[in-house]
Amino acid sequence: MKFITLFLLLISLNCFAQKPTIYGIGDSTMANKTKPEENPERGWGQMLPLFFNDNITIDNRAVNGRSTRSFINEKRWDDILKTLKKGDYVFIQFGHNDQKEKDSTRYTNPHTAYRHNLIRFVEETRAKGATPIIFSSIVRRNFNEKGVLISTHGEYTMEARLVAQEYNVPFIDMEYLTELLEQSYGPEKSKQLHLHYKAGEIPYYKEDKADDTHLCVKGATEVAKIAVEELKKTKLDIIKYIKP
Repeated sequence: MKFITLFLLLISLNCFAQKPTIYGIGDSTMANKTKPEENPERGWGQMLPLFFNDNITIDNRAVNGRSTRSFINEKRWDDILKTLKKGDYVFIQFGHNDQKEKDSTRYTNPHTAYRHNLIRFVEETRAKGATPIIFSSIVRRNFNEKGVLISTHGEYTMEARLVAQEYNVPFIDMEYLTELLEQSYGPEKSKQLHLHYKAGEIPYYKEDKADDTHLCVKGATEVAKIAVEELKKTKLDIIKYIKP
């Protein structure tokens, strides 16, 4: 009887060990936020568990303020490689902070360092038997006086797309898709997707808040839903982990 119990336990542990993981690597637009019971800000990666079943683990390692350069230099990528295994997935979304031309710890030239950092993520992910998926940066709410939404990511989105094409990596163009989302709400109502609050409107913000880059719960949920709907269009096994 003890032998049977031990045998079943070992089978159970083995099954658990083989449970695939989605690793999210990126910046604040994707990252988990602290004090969610008080803080209205969310990263879209933080909302992914709403859309996946319990047969896959979501380990969102995206961090506020990180670029491909700082994510690598701070050894955050090395930490993921230590546990990354066959059957896992890596969601890659950078660009916002790679643009920081006045910050040598974060800035990357889109055509050189940024490109090669993306390639590194792809190649080292595949070397572990895992699957990389490249996402372009989500759009900022940046409407001009005529109500036209203006892109702020320059050539970073183009390079992400080119790397995906050249290395045959699934590519989800979140910049374009979130551009459509923002436009569907319009210049004024799109504030509902971001962090726009009057002082004291909610306890977390004592002063006026007008943040057009980061997302509130509603915005992050909408963006996560877009990502999941696009994943459904791929031929990857990840589809079986998405809730009906």
